[in-house]
Amino acid sequence: MTPTTARHPTASAAATRRPAPARGAGLGLLLALLATVVWSGSFVATRDLADSVPPVQAVFWRWIIALLAVAPFAARPFWRQRALLRRHLGFTALASLFGVALYNTLVHQAGLTTSATNMGMIMAASPVIMAVYARLGGERLGARRLLGMAVAVLGVLLLVGRGSLTIDLAAGDLWMFAAALSFASYSALLKRRPEGIDGLAFLFTTFVLGALMLAPVYAVSLAVQGGFPATPGTVGPLLYVGVFSSAVAFFCWNKAISLIGAARAGVVYYLQPVCVALLSYALLGEELGLAGGACMALILGGVALSSAR
Repeated sequence: MTPTTARHPTASAAATRRPAPARGAGLGLLLALLATVVWSGSFVATRDLADSVPPVQAVFWRWIIALLAVAPFAARPFWRQRALLRRHLGFTALASLFGVALYNTLVHQAGLTTSATNMGMIMAASPVIMAVYARLGGERLGARRLLGMAVAVLGVLLLVGRGSLTIDLAAGDLWMFAAALSFASYSALLKRRPEGIDGLAFLFTTFVLGALMLAPVYAVSLAVQGGFPATPGTVGPLLYVGVFSSAVAFFCWNKAISLIGAARAGVVYYLQPVCVALLSYALLGEELGLAGGACMALILGGVALSSAR
């Protein structure tokens, strides 16, 4: 594994200190926002699948569908860069473990015992972890971004606690905190993606490795729990999480991090609880209330404060 920083330490350090150009920063924020909105829908779809599809089977088919969706676009760059990808296989496998195999399995497991709204709100912990990783890597966060993060975190905590800072966590909530840690670790790794690897080739490789990691567990689940019926109620959500939440959203997120960094993209990720709560209210009938609306205002204000240049 040879991170970019090892080859060009001076240039890399300068790039870390220097803010992204306005055009690149704007595109990065838009891509991070698109990924966040799409992933918000995936929590609703995941919660909808929880009663009919075992978590490991749902995750396995999610990545098989994602592979089929990405393959027509990624096959050529993947083949062209096969030697480079093989050279950095350890790094790619680690990214795949955190971002593909572990993260999504934990999310689907959480969907068994917690609401879609809670899933989205708890995932808002991941930007805090991303910021910690960024600070450990030498990135300066700035007082305004830290203040915005604090406001957004306060809004998330109040939203989870239904207007109170006293939080009663279910088992699914704990699974989601583990998922948040896994996703933040994946996002931090992306910033150190080896130089020269094409984004689509990298994405395709992580999907392949993730599916291979999940295959043995999928086989065990199939033998113990049996399969699931292929109905519109199961195939539709799987297509959504496979094509949009996996192929499209992961591509947008990876590109956003290459443009603006994990910490700044993580600030946009605070909008996810707002999107999930609104979708859960509209599609699943989960209650929101005035307190929820006030907490969302805090989250939105914190995101705006942290994102402003």
